[in-house]
Amino acid sequence: MTDHRTRKRRTMVERDAELAIVDEALDQLTGPGPDAGGTLLAFSGPAGLGKTTLLAELRRRAHARSCTVLAARGGEQEQSQPFHVARQLIQPQLAGTSEQELRAALGSWYSIVGPALGLCAPEQGAPPDPQGLRDGLDWVLTHLVVKRAPVALVLDDAHWADPESLSWLAAFAPRAEHLPLLLVVAYRPDELPAHADAFRTLPGRAGQRPLPLAPLTPAAVAALVRDAIGEHADDAFCHEAWTVTAGNPFEAVELTAKVRGRGLRPVQENAPQLADLAAAQRGSGLVARLERLGPSTVRFAWACAVLGTAIPQDIAARVAALGTEEAAGATTRLRDARILSAAGSTTDHEPDTGLEFVHPLIATAIYRAIPDALRVALHGKAAAAVVDAGLGSSAAARHLLETHPENDPWVVRTLREAAGENLRAGAPDAARRQLARALREPPDFDERAAVLYELGCASLLTEPANTVNHLRAALAEPFDDPALRQGIVIRLAQVLAHSDRLAEASESLAREIAQTPDVRARLRLQSEQFMWDAFNAAETDSPARSRRLTRLADRLAGRDLTERYVIALRAWDACLRGEPVDVVLHHAGRVLERPFSWAHEDRGFEVPVLAAMVHMYADRPGRAEELFEAGTAEFERQGWRGAHLSFAYSLRAYIRYRRGRLVEAEELARSGLRLAERVGRRTPVHWYAIAILLTTLLARGRADEAWELAQEHEFGAPFPAAVVFPDSQTVYAELLLARGEVRAAVAELEAVDRRLTPRGIQNPAWCPWQLHLARAVAADDPQRARALAADAVRRARAFGAPSAVGQALRVAAEVAAPQDRTELLREAVTLLSASPAGYELARALNALGYGLRDADLLRAAVLTARECGADALVEEATETLLGLGGALPAGSPRVDWVTEEEIRAADLAVRSEKELEPASPDWVLSAACRKLGTDRSGLRAALESFARSST
Repeated sequence: MTDHRTRKRRTMVERDAELAIVDEALDQLTGPGPDAGGTLLAFSGPAGLGKTTLLAELRRRAHARSCTVLAARGGEQEQSQPFHVARQLIQPQLAGTSEQELRAALGSWYSIVGPALGLCAPEQGAPPDPQGLRDGLDWVLTHLVVKRAPVALVLDDAHWADPESLSWLAAFAPRAEHLPLLLVVAYRPDELPAHADAFRTLPGRAGQRPLPLAPLTPAAVAALVRDAIGEHADDAFCHEAWTVTAGNPFEAVELTAKVRGRGLRPVQENAPQLADLAAAQRGSGLVARLERLGPSTVRFAWACAVLGTAIPQDIAARVAALGTEEAAGATTRLRDARILSAAGSTTDHEPDTGLEFVHPLIATAIYRAIPDALRVALHGKAAAAVVDAGLGSSAAARHLLETHPENDPWVVRTLREAAGENLRAGAPDAARRQLARALREPPDFDERAAVLYELGCASLLTEPANTVNHLRAALAEPFDDPALRQGIVIRLAQVLAHSDRLAEASESLAREIAQTPDVRARLRLQSEQFMWDAFNAAETDSPARSRRLTRLADRLAGRDLTERYVIALRAWDACLRGEPVDVVLHHAGRVLERPFSWAHEDRGFEVPVLAAMVHMYADRPGRAEELFEAGTAEFERQGWRGAHLSFAYSLRAYIRYRRGRLVEAEELARSGLRLAERVGRRTPVHWYAIAILLTTLLARGRADEAWELAQEHEFGAPFPAAVVFPDSQTVYAELLLARGEVRAAVAELEAVDRRLTPRGIQNPAWCPWQLHLARAVAADDPQRARALAADAVRRARAFGAPSAVGQALRVAAEVAAPQDRTELLREAVTLLSASPAGYELARALNALGYGLRDADLLRAAVLTARECGADALVEEATETLLGLGGALPAGSPRVDWVTEEEIRAADLAVRSEKELEPASPDWVLSAACRKLGTDRSGLRAALESFARSST
């Protein structure tokens, strides 16, 4: 922590109101009772109005009340150094802690936040995403606050804080009121960056924010003058002091020091001299005063201005080319001239941390007075000095950003090292700035492609368009490194795909495949192309691609990760095309014979997700959830808490929906949507999150709420170019149907037909557009409705998952002639009772019970719908049951606990070769299937997994 301190605490005048607010906030922080708690204080004002002095007094008062004080300040020269402020706040609290103790204290956050806070070196592997890192910093700060409460966190010169720290603290600030934390910031309002606007608008307990500091009145300046010089200072002299300083406290204090140093009598005839004395404190007057101290002192002051805050005297001496004794003499002269101060403490509680300027205004004036060419050279010397001092390439990089290109390999190497560290630490913007500067140096001819590639990796999340340009420029460079070339092409395809340009992604890979002679390298590229083609909703030749994928995957043995990726894509393709479920599960099983990482450093998470999702469509949602739980844990360990975690929550919600666990599905879907909102609307992750939440709300009978949510999130045309599941346009049509907008729903569903059928996507388990369309046209064209439903039944039977067949049969019964409905519904109930699809079972039971006027079936429908959380369906079945004079069932079964009876029924079904009797569902076995998350054919594996988890 560094701030502008002097050994003697300054007298504060006309700050009683501000200090009263400080005391009130500290009383609330440290006092007993229900009103105790934290808050946010923000002080704003132009330079010199006393923000630093006020914060120093706040820290002193916080220490006096036994508060833990976390203090930091932004630095004009350190703004490009990521997490500079965060490190000042947290590092001192963990000083002297061993690595083992740190790992124990930070737990799973150690490898995520440790590099950003300078507590450990970044590990090899994929870096955390910015949101994951912010979540980790939130956890660390919250943990510190709770452990060392009450805590005062004080940030001075917030307008100069590095963007990474400032955006984090601005987002964290609202939590202060819910913690034993007083969070205080001070800033210049005209210089506060946009990403910290929260500090301008957040209210707190102490009143309106921010609290502006006003210039001193003439009376206050007179009090300062008389306090420093003597009560004999006359009124005219004091008033002139106020006039020439405009009531600026810093300038007034410095002016009185000059008056006292000159021995100037404070009388009216000497008042005209005050203007010249005041001018010597700033701008050219300050520079002239500095020059009178001698050349070596000037060089030392320049070196300090370049180095910024917390200035080590030995490094400043090296930058200024001074010996130890010369540097000590220069330091003394600059301190006597009130230009530099030792960064000592205003209290006895904070350690010395080097040299600093008495005020940022002085530092800025001296820095800007350095001749341009010399300032650039000094930054170059500072970069070398901090590296030689063992402070690392990241500390040097901020200086190298200020230098001119000179074709220096050391500069390129240092900037690349710093960028790599920052990228792995979770600061991609800083890495991008450093690599862009390395590119201008420029790098050696054979190094340029690698720098462009690294620049593309650093800008992937924030500047996708520029990333494409960087990577294409890298490919245009003449270089002979096949592995690098492959990495560039794969990264280019990734950024194109994530920018909704999937066709371009596929084309870029196809071009490279055609000119890649190495068989294994070509297979890796093919696996990437197959993946992005699978996600391209507008793919023009999907059947041909499926045939190529089938031929390739069927001859692979899964020897390495690339082969397993291809086989996983084959399983997904077979699922979409509606090949028999046994084929789908066979290929998925080949992939999952060995652990399948979701967070591999140089591969996306898409293929592991697809390998898990095929189990859901194949009536193995329990297995899908196991895979998602493992993948989600891997994301969290890696610090991937943005898009990755949103996908994980949303798709887990979809699995719960398919199992009929709608309450849990809604909770997970809302969590996924909250994370998706951080990434941005109408991004792929947002489409997934909102589609799954809407589907769940419709199942729960809340169509109006779903429609409002869709309108709020602009869910509708144009739909994404990427494949989304559930299919976005189909979900939108289902929403229109629920609102009674049948004609509009028909138009959307017919568009889905035109989009999916040419691609060979025929599985109603994946997209039941035919079933929705059959319901939509049934009133006006019953024959067409029955034909659509019959074709959906045929496709579902070809796939073979009981839930898919049962759903199709239920809708076929809905649009069938009255005399045909009962048989269809009986088969639907029988199939669904031996599946994990609780919600679909409840719907089929309700329909069959209504048609047969069967109270027992309706009671089963009520119980199953309650179990699912399908509120509207519960009401519908209840009304029918009561209308028949039936009694409502009591309670509802637990969905999260498998009973001994259910385990015995499942075990018996596994050991028995007897097929399920069509007319007599086993309701105990049915409950077991739903709770274990499998159909009857998957019970053996589900029981084994249940036994392992129980153990």
